[in-house]
Amino acid sequence: MAPSSRGLGHRIFSPSTGVRIPMGSMTSESFRTRTSFFVFIAAISPSRFPITQFAWLRGRRRIDQTRLPAFSCGDHLENHQVAKKISKKVRVDFRKNRQNSARRNDFTRQVQAEEVEIDNIDREQRVSGKGALTRRRTVLGEQGEGDRFVLSVDEAACLRGRVISAIGSTQCTVQVDEGQRSAGLRFECTVRRVVRTVARNARNAVVTGDRVLFLPSENQCGVIERVEPRQGVLSRGHQYKQHILVANVSQVAIVSSADEPPLKPALIDRFVVSAAKGEVRAIIVINKCDLVDVADLQPMIGHYARLGYTVVAASVQSGLGIAWLRRLLKHEQTVFTGQSGVGKSSLLNSIQPGLAIKTGDISRVTQKGRHTTRFAQLQELSFGGWVVDTPGIRQLELWDVHPAEMEGYFVEFRPFVPRCKFPDCLHLVEEGCAVREAVKQDLISQIRYESYLRLVIGDD
Repeated sequence: MAPSSRGLGHRIFSPSTGVRIPMGSMTSESFRTRTSFFVFIAAISPSRFPITQFAWLRGRRRIDQTRLPAFSCGDHLENHQVAKKISKKVRVDFRKNRQNSARRNDFTRQVQAEEVEIDNIDREQRVSGKGALTRRRTVLGEQGEGDRFVLSVDEAACLRGRVISAIGSTQCTVQVDEGQRSAGLRFECTVRRVVRTVARNARNAVVTGDRVLFLPSENQCGVIERVEPRQGVLSRGHQYKQHILVANVSQVAIVSSADEPPLKPALIDRFVVSAAKGEVRAIIVINKCDLVDVADLQPMIGHYARLGYTVVAASVQSGLGIAWLRRLLKHEQTVFTGQSGVGKSSLLNSIQPGLAIKTGDISRVTQKGRHTTRFAQLQELSFGGWVVDTPGIRQLELWDVHPAEMEGYFVEFRPFVPRCKFPDCLHLVEEGCAVREAVKQDLISQIRYESYLRLVIGDD
């Protein structure tokens, strides 16, 4: 029994009496009762109760929102909105491929070979970029966040999985998710060309940790058809593109060494900013504490701890901090990153000896690591959770962090920023800068402020 659209603004149907009651003669309690009835009708039969009418009822001031049933029409409204997200044909830019330039550059050879008159040769050519290097194609899918495009695929024929490792742009190992056929098996997959060539800012189309849909084939091989939206990434800039090191992680363990190679607080700060940009929690791990007196590290450890970061002093040789790291990694998705030679792989082997990750020594001449780990690889922990061992990084260029927003990633700056004389103060040489005054009064660490200056100025 649905209300008529003609009388909805003046009368409401009573399920108990079977008659329409004028709105002005109803009490607040009876109105709420009738309204709940209509919400129930809308939930079980949305086609007989238009959403516009339900919106009118919810807009009445007399409605007690807390009395609406749990199966309200709002649930149907969400489903209605989801149903509208259908795939459509979209014209998208494809990335430029390695092809010959569209511009001609053989005029001299043409004259010499064909012996034509110079006056008869075309004196102009099209160089607007609409040659073989720039293309637009029509693909089926949806426009995601930003410039990300989500391709439409046949999900019934595909398997869902997670990328365990990705070498280059075509060699990917994918493990099938639980609850599907072939659950737990690993497939060697290539990447569909359309996935690799759709325009993007990222360096690689598929990275370690990605959630993907792939089409399986014989001999546990397959083709990745789509990459799902990423949540929690660690990335850096590389040749004016975003280089995502790992995706879908919840925390990053920033590993540094107390010595051999020497401790670099500025590099730690870069990783902290990159982690915050990628919306993952940062854990600072100072390894090789057996090479120094741990008491000498206490000022730095205490400083980062006061800023709210978890700091772990660790040593593979003595076992210091290994049990604490196990507790921090349990049921989490963690990526280990840091400079080459700081002992990331050795720490993981101590946390779970069965991983058997290859390790190497640092160079005695340069005191730098030798890139023993060649690619990022996802490893499952026996006590719950996943870890990713990444190749060492000697320089970290931040991606998509504007100098004007850098202050927001230094938490100790926040109480002083509103006190600066100028609202666009970068805290460099400006007059009346409260941040610089706080540095002079030792309210902000001089080392952290110098790291901020390097990041803003762009000095690596």
